[in-house]
Amino acid sequence: MTKPAAGSVAGMLTMTKPSAGSLASRSTWVSTTSVSSSGKRIQREMVELNLDPPPGCCAGPKGDNLYNWVATIIGPPGTPYQGGIYFLDITFPCDYPFKPPKVVFKTRIYHCNVDSAGNVSLEILKDSWSPALTITKVLQALQSIFTKPDPYNPLVPGIAHLYLQDEAKHAELAAEWTLRFAK
Repeated sequence: MTKPAAGSVAGMLTMTKPSAGSLASRSTWVSTTSVSSSGKRIQREMVELNLDPPPGCCAGPKGDNLYNWVATIIGPPGTPYQGGIYFLDITFPCDYPFKPPKVVFKTRIYHCNVDSAGNVSLEILKDSWSPALTITKVLQALQSIFTKPDPYNPLVPGIAHLYLQDEAKHAELAAEWTLRFAK
């Protein structure tokens, strides 16, 4: 039986004592060239997002980890969140797009659909998720909660109650939080 060549894939799998230098170069080669189907999908969506981002949104990987992103959403005009800069962490599961990404607001926001830990109540990130959805659609849905909160599926019932009972007071408090935490 012949020994596999040191640089071949078979050689990488069967060699028992590679040198430290060859191991480092091979592990780099493996990690940068073997991208899973979820990774390929995320890369494709990243290209599409960069070519045509939703207005007021941007997102991309943190460092070199394709599965951990940071996003920003600018508070839309005509809302109490106007001009605020909201940072979000987006974590893609290994089985993306069959499971939704996890989105967490890192910027504090006075909103009935975002709790104090930054968790978001958004149907497309739960029961309405479909593999046909993309990160661009997720960003658009996140943007929509700035203009159309869902007080009937709140994470913060007190804020939802205020929104339903006294929308002007709710807007005043949301604008105060925008100035305090998002500018």
